[in-house]
Amino acid sequence: MGGIDQEREMLRDATKKLAEKVLAPEAEKIDQAGEFPRDIVGAMGAQGLLAIMLPEKYGGMEGDIPSLCFVVEEIAKVSGTCSWIVLIQAMGTLPLLLEGSKEQREKYFTDIAEKNILAAFALTEQGYGHDANSIKTAVEDKGDTYALTGKKFFIPHGGVADFYTVFATSDPGKGTEGISAFLVEKEIPGLSYEEIDQKLGMCGTPTANLMLGDCEIPKENLLGTQGKGWTLATEVLNLIRPAIGAQAVGIAQGAVDYAAQYALDRTQFGKTISRFQGLRFMISDMATQTEAARNLVYKTAGMACEKGENWEMYSAMAKYFASDVAMKVTTDAVQVLGGYGYIKDYPVERMMRDAKVTQIFGWSNQAQREIVAQRLFRE
Repeated sequence: MGGIDQEREMLRDATKKLAEKVLAPEAEKIDQAGEFPRDIVGAMGAQGLLAIMLPEKYGGMEGDIPSLCFVVEEIAKVSGTCSWIVLIQAMGTLPLLLEGSKEQREKYFTDIAEKNILAAFALTEQGYGHDANSIKTAVEDKGDTYALTGKKFFIPHGGVADFYTVFATSDPGKGTEGISAFLVEKEIPGLSYEEIDQKLGMCGTPTANLMLGDCEIPKENLLGTQGKGWTLATEVLNLIRPAIGAQAVGIAQGAVDYAAQYALDRTQFGKTISRFQGLRFMISDMATQTEAARNLVYKTAGMACEKGENWEMYSAMAKYFASDVAMKVTTDAVQVLGGYGYIKDYPVERMMRDAKVTQIFGWSNQAQREIVAQRLFRE
């Protein structure tokens, strides 16, 4: 176990250096431009971060959920947008890791490791909450091919990903048993995009709606077993939630660090504001809340390796607690900076905007609380 822990620490140290030297100087520019940072994607690919979850035989890093959390947290300390790139890539590759055939893995994993191609996860639809019966994207068996028709909403990496895991139903009346997963490549005829460019946070990462107009894909693009798509989607979401929590912890830690340093540098009434008790207590609470969230996230990330009893409950807890902490901590950081916290010359307002996304993505925090309640009451 010590060897695994040492490898994770080495990965964390390497990621921290990349974040501080390459990503931090670009964070403000990426946010303000609102454009996908292709050069940053290349830098991450060169470090192997786009292939962090892939097996070594395909050129990956053989990482696990704790490893992913370390990477995402370190990057999120300086840029929520850049951490989003790694997070969404991991989410897009997890379906293949869980259910991909040998041929599918060989086709996509090698290109991820060698060519930095991007993956994405397309589940959400308009009006879709957390009910499988709300999925309307349809799949039709045409003999030699499958045809997909429908619309997926708010898809991260939409329009820039090289392939998507798309969830569709063959029979809405079957509920979860009618849902299957399919690999859809970006150049497939009938696939188009509606870019969503006016977003609150994570402004440098594209989000788009996917329109599937009778998109025909080969039969071999079925991912896993027919009718098991909902099970796959649920497992991916459970696995990715600790990483969303780690992203939130990273954003919160970045805000704590900046607010504390600002308090040391800012002078009022002849002394630094770090000497004022009210502000000292505020920053103390910010640091304590962030550390509490970090401990829950990494406890849950460790559980992901075993998937024992109540694993899903802890996954939901970690995601909603950490993201709520990030929202509070970043809001308090803006307060510490006063008027300066409100303007874009300082990073805490960007951190606050990015933190909000973590409360919504991967199912809202209200939905996470319902998952916890269902486990507690054994519903």
